[in-house]
Amino acid sequence: MINLFKFKPLILASSIVAAVTSSFLFAEESNKNRLPEIGTAGFSVLSIDKERHIGEAMMRHIRASQPVISDPVLSEYINGLGNLMVKNAHDVNYSFEFFLVNSRELNAFAFFGGHVGVHSGLLTTAENESELASVIAHEISHVTQRHLARRLESQSRSQPLTMAGMISGLLITLINPSLGIAALTTSMAASQQAGINYTRGNEKEADRVGITLLANSGFDPMGAPNFFRKMAAKYRYKSKPPAMLLTHPMPESRIAEARIRAQNLPPKRLAPSLNFELAKARIIARYERDPEVNIQLYLEILKKQRYAIKEAANYGLGISYFEHGEYKKAKLILQKLLKDDPNNLFYVDVLSDIYIKTKEFKQANMLLAELNLLMPNNQVVALNYANVLQEGKEYEQAAVILQDFLLVNPGHFIANDLLSTVYRKLEKTALMHVTNAEVYALLGAYPKAIDELQTGYNFAEEQPLVKKRIKARILQLQEKELKLKRL
Repeated sequence: MINLFKFKPLILASSIVAAVTSSFLFAEESNKNRLPEIGTAGFSVLSIDKERHIGEAMMRHIRASQPVISDPVLSEYINGLGNLMVKNAHDVNYSFEFFLVNSRELNAFAFFGGHVGVHSGLLTTAENESELASVIAHEISHVTQRHLARRLESQSRSQPLTMAGMISGLLITLINPSLGIAALTTSMAASQQAGINYTRGNEKEADRVGITLLANSGFDPMGAPNFFRKMAAKYRYKSKPPAMLLTHPMPESRIAEARIRAQNLPPKRLAPSLNFELAKARIIARYERDPEVNIQLYLEILKKQRYAIKEAANYGLGISYFEHGEYKKAKLILQKLLKDDPNNLFYVDVLSDIYIKTKEFKQANMLLAELNLLMPNNQVVALNYANVLQEGKEYEQAAVILQDFLLVNPGHFIANDLLSTVYRKLEKTALMHVTNAEVYALLGAYPKAIDELQTGYNFAEEQPLVKKRIKARILQLQEKELKLKRL
């Protein structure tokens, strides 16, 4: 796995929200005498295009300020699961992006432009994939029903002068519910009860649409009420409920309605999902607890056979050995797993890391070169392959792999950052700064990105094509800033 937690937060939540809000309010003021659009809920406040641009800005902020898990394997899993349901959803106006936040806090949130964040604690708390899928289906439904835009529209009619506070509070609530609810309480004052009622209406609609979507996507519809009931029971007597219960209240009536709705759909009896169990084990072993504790945990699980799928428990043990520096034990486990299940990218990723640590670059290259032919531009294969090549000092080949990958995935954060490292080692200074600029742009730090481009321009004296590219990219980033202000 390529670990890229080297960037400190570059942007405060308030600054992003303020920029978006101020430009949005300017547009509202100039358009206040126009009749609202008729036909689609929420369109009189935010157009689909505005939602998409605001969503992109918020995603850049989250990358810069939140512990987003930059893990290609888990990204493949959560996006595969989410998009399996998106293809069965109605009123999908844009492509979705699903991402994991490294937090044991139970929370999930959706915001403008089809972005859905899932805290890793939700995945490790769910007992099966249907329970996890029920949360994601619920968040997809908030997006397709345009609940955030509709809520802003409802509140703007009664409190037009507090729109800035509403947007700020709503967006902060998505990430930090306790702070966001305080902001909402301050800004909404007299209309607080109306806001709460509207939220309850959103939740009921998202339950109805989400449970149907869950069933239509091949999951057990009972996953939703089962998970609701489990969460409500676990935190019933706690003074501090989890974030998800602050933003998604669960009274008994809502749980009962969800159960009735699920029982009216065809039941599904599903075998445990290997990918779900592997993802769960990966989060526990790689992102939670001390490696020594995890080794004992998985040894106990295997001894007492307290697992849904044995391979997933062995996988968790293998990662735990790796994290503890016991590479020989980890390699034996991962080689056995991969032999029994060739091309499983969960196994390939960890085995690649082991080969790097043990300096077995030939074995790693053989494994990944073959997979790269079989799965060209797959992010797990391409990024691991490039990482193995650059660790083995084969920088030119690593650059080619990453350049090809970025032609298909130009906004990929990890690939851009890794390519910047490769260019630095190749002493291609101009290109290093150009690629650094892309990393900063993905974090929403446009001034830093433009500074990097201008520095790169100064190192590109003998590279006229690179200089032209840099000039064009500076203009593009300046236009992005202006577009955000014009929303």
